[in-house]
Amino acid sequence: MKRFIGFVKKEFYHIFRDKRSLFILFGMPIAQILLFGFAITNEINNVDIAILDQSNDIETQKIIYKIKASPYFNVENQIEKESDIESEFKKGKIKAVLIFEPNFSKNLETKKVAVVQAITDATEPNVANTIANYTSAIIQNYQSQKKQSNSNPVKVEVQSRMFYNPELKSVFNFVPGVMTVILMLVSAMMTSISITREKELGTMEILLVSPLKPFQVIIGKVFPYIFLSIINAIVILTLGYFVFKMPINGSIFLLAFESILFIISALSLGILISTVSNSQQTAMMLSLMGLMLPVIILSGFIFPINSMPLPMQVISNIIPAKWFIIIVKAIMLKGVGIQYIWKETLILIGMTVFFITLSIKKYKIRLE
Repeated sequence: MKRFIGFVKKEFYHIFRDKRSLFILFGMPIAQILLFGFAITNEINNVDIAILDQSNDIETQKIIYKIKASPYFNVENQIEKESDIESEFKKGKIKAVLIFEPNFSKNLETKKVAVVQAITDATEPNVANTIANYTSAIIQNYQSQKKQSNSNPVKVEVQSRMFYNPELKSVFNFVPGVMTVILMLVSAMMTSISITREKELGTMEILLVSPLKPFQVIIGKVFPYIFLSIINAIVILTLGYFVFKMPINGSIFLLAFESILFIISALSLGILISTVSNSQQTAMMLSLMGLMLPVIILSGFIFPINSMPLPMQVISNIIPAKWFIIIVKAIMLKGVGIQYIWKETLILIGMTVFFITLSIKKYKIRLE
């Protein structure tokens, strides 16, 4: 029995001396519960919207004040004319526009009915539907207060319109998201495992002393995954277009360029992971926990980023998948050109250069 107790003590000593085991046992559960607890929500907060007030009277100002006072919306700006709505949506800043009809107060007094249009960007169907519901609830609250102070009942009709996805098809959201996850999986995880396999088997040193330059060895290892990722992207887009009827309203060449840029960014992440991994198991774990979960949770693929706490919103900015999903939706659904997505493109390029530079520094590769 003493031998058994001694053996158990030895195992405890091994676990507590191994920092990686302690991180897996205690660090990862804490990180996951915080990540899932704060990020997994379908509620909306601080969503940027715009107002088109064609009446500009006391009643419309009361409704606008109630909207500004709610934690759900942030009134970004005032739009002067209806023709500006689509250009504002294409910029990607606002998610909805509320339009108050002309003579709003007068219609309430004479006709007892006034109309408010809620136009939402439906590239994210769940968010668009939630915005419409929250808007209706706020106006319904205003209407109830109006009835209490006025014996004559009045009615404010909320007419909802969905831009870019009028049928609220969820597949319009999932095709870009699934495409992002698959490209990240094939590019980053498989690249990190492939390079780490050479290190684990001891063949990386043989390759590095071969006539090939060190950077040629790395490029040669990742080049097949560039080709395979491009094929995956083509297959996903083809299925989305022909099977799920997802439109491609923008330039196919711009979409192809952005996809290749994201693939290279993911590959550079895979190379970076391989620099700190000594085994395939470690590379796979880092890829899954360090890339897959953030891609799914912090990219805006499933859960709205605006509803997350500020620290998580800041962290989401370093996730390449977030910017790629914004770009893909903008090109495919909104039909925008590079003038609307140049900032996101520059961010992806900057991230790619940073990851490649850091990887080169880790491997101590000297480029001629």
